[in-house]
Amino acid sequence: MSEKEQNSKSIHSINEKKNKDIEEVPELQSSGKIDTTVDEDVLEASSNTRNLTGWIRYLFMGIAVFGALYHLYILNFNPIDPWVFRSTHLVFGTVLGLMLYPGWRKASNKVHIVDWILIIASIYIGYYIYANLNQLVFRFGVTPTDMDFYVALVGLLLVFELTRRTSGWVLPILAIVFVAYVFAGPYLPGILNHNGYSLERFVTYVYGLDGVFGVTTDVSSKYIILFIIFGAFLQMSGVGQYFINVAFALAGGLRGGPAKVSIFSSGLMGMINGTSAGNVVATGSLTIPLMKKTGYAPRFAAATEATASSGGQLLPPIMGAGAFLMAEITGIAYSEIIVAAIIPAVLYFTSVYFMVDLQALKTGMKGLPRKQLPNLKGILKKVYLFIPVVLLITLLVQGFSVIYAGTAGIIACFILSLFSKETRMGLKSILEAFELGMKNAIQLIAIVACAGIIVGVIALTGIGQRFSSLLLSIADNNMLIALIFAMAISIILGMGMPTTAAYAVAASAVAPGLVSMGIEPLLAHMFVFYFAVISAITPPVALAAFAAAGITGTDPMKTGFQAFKLGLAAFIVPFMFFFSPELLLESDSTTGIIIATITALVGVYLLSAAVQAWFLGKHAQWYSRILLMAASLLFMLSSFYTDIVAIALVALVVVIQKFIISPV
Repeated sequence: MSEKEQNSKSIHSINEKKNKDIEEVPELQSSGKIDTTVDEDVLEASSNTRNLTGWIRYLFMGIAVFGALYHLYILNFNPIDPWVFRSTHLVFGTVLGLMLYPGWRKASNKVHIVDWILIIASIYIGYYIYANLNQLVFRFGVTPTDMDFYVALVGLLLVFELTRRTSGWVLPILAIVFVAYVFAGPYLPGILNHNGYSLERFVTYVYGLDGVFGVTTDVSSKYIILFIIFGAFLQMSGVGQYFINVAFALAGGLRGGPAKVSIFSSGLMGMINGTSAGNVVATGSLTIPLMKKTGYAPRFAAATEATASSGGQLLPPIMGAGAFLMAEITGIAYSEIIVAAIIPAVLYFTSVYFMVDLQALKTGMKGLPRKQLPNLKGILKKVYLFIPVVLLITLLVQGFSVIYAGTAGIIACFILSLFSKETRMGLKSILEAFELGMKNAIQLIAIVACAGIIVGVIALTGIGQRFSSLLLSIADNNMLIALIFAMAISIILGMGMPTTAAYAVAASAVAPGLVSMGIEPLLAHMFVFYFAVISAITPPVALAAFAAAGITGTDPMKTGFQAFKLGLAAFIVPFMFFFSPELLLESDSTTGIIIATITALVGVYLLSAAVQAWFLGKHAQWYSRILLMAASLLFMLSSFYTDIVAIALVALVVVIQKFIISPV
């Protein structure tokens, strides 16, 4: 069953219950205690997981807690060989994944004997790598023994199976296509031709440090796991709930308030969460019913949640772990990446905000009554709960290691929870936070391991360099054509895949071609990263939109197109990196950066007005929308002359709206 099918089926089953529960939300809001305890249940349901009971439930919890503590200990106190650490990281993910995720649709909640056999095999593989490390470094991928081959082959099959269970068939099928290329290469023409490789060499090469245990699993074992545990502590300590309360207090009373709450809360949690679809069902189970109750059409409400949740991965400083992966791949300083990402992220969320605001304006929607919102006095009393995130950002900006900053954030969550009886974390809550962190990491561990197979094939066959040559020949050194081609490939590669995997593949297959054309590595990788992110809201396979559609019961494809419209700015902003490098702070002129930012903000407002067909309090006709769209694009270009032309176009639309179009 694909991930979108799982999301649709499981969320439909809880949809009726959620709609009934939402009637109680105002009372919860008025008390300042918005209920977010449904998050974990929704995540479990959407993943089609087993409901573990009895001793297996305690065994799962014990392994998960030990796994979380093991990662924190190795990362902070006792570094070990990278291959051993990454392999044990994958072992923990495999063991927990095989216990939690059933292998077939009608499997019972009991762990099947087949699962236990696979679990034992995965543990043995981890032991084999540890026990033979000194020899494997020289043998794997070069002169493997028969046992090396069998271990690597079973290991690869386990990666495929774990990914299939946790994420559906899309990524495994894509990986299989790349694997097929390894053996089909000698029979392919032209640029795709290569000499071919033996099965033994291929299997041991890809199941080594250049494939499964390469850069993707490196980032997963060091950074992704750390911040997923951090996110679990935010949830269990009540800090995550406080974020949603703050969002309701600030934006809930504005017109179309719940939609704006969705933008703030989903963006913030999506930054940490790292999976668009997962974040949709976590925060959307609360915000979507409220949006519907306020007056938003169900499809628009679902699309808003999907767009905000996906955009969270564009938001510094964590960017859903994308910043860490980009730093590892490019060698660019992490601090440089998150600073460069600030203005584009602001443009994206500003655009989505204008979209929902104009929708509320033209339909006459109001905000929630103040009495139904969290008490501001109570919110201010707990403002200290922002400290973990503020501390995290401060430490990262000051140059402390990501591991140090993430660990400090986890500790801060625990300490701050002690200040209030409502949020105080006892031993049980701490253990549950560690368990939740490892549980939420299972899918990403599988995804990055499977993406590592693709990256390994690209490295082994040299197809990345060949693809770069193909990109150059097709574009004929025309930058715009190359960018459009790269955009299309990045979106296609990302369809049906979580962002981390989508970016890892695109960074290996597409970004090198852009760099070879003379584009700065930061710009090239930020470009493909953006399109890897928004593939989650790009039809025909828009996972985040499909997940949101499951909550509302709307048509997934139509919801996907609505999300595409709301996130339209994200399709334009990456092109602006090259025509307006000031947006990535790639300029020595502070004045130039400020002007470029202001005009770009005006541009995204005009873009929203064009999409929503609403300008100056009136409906905008098709010709006015075309003019507004043209003006928005011109404003996003960093040029005095384009700004002048854009102003003239806007003035023309103002005249049309004021003196030609009658009020609606």
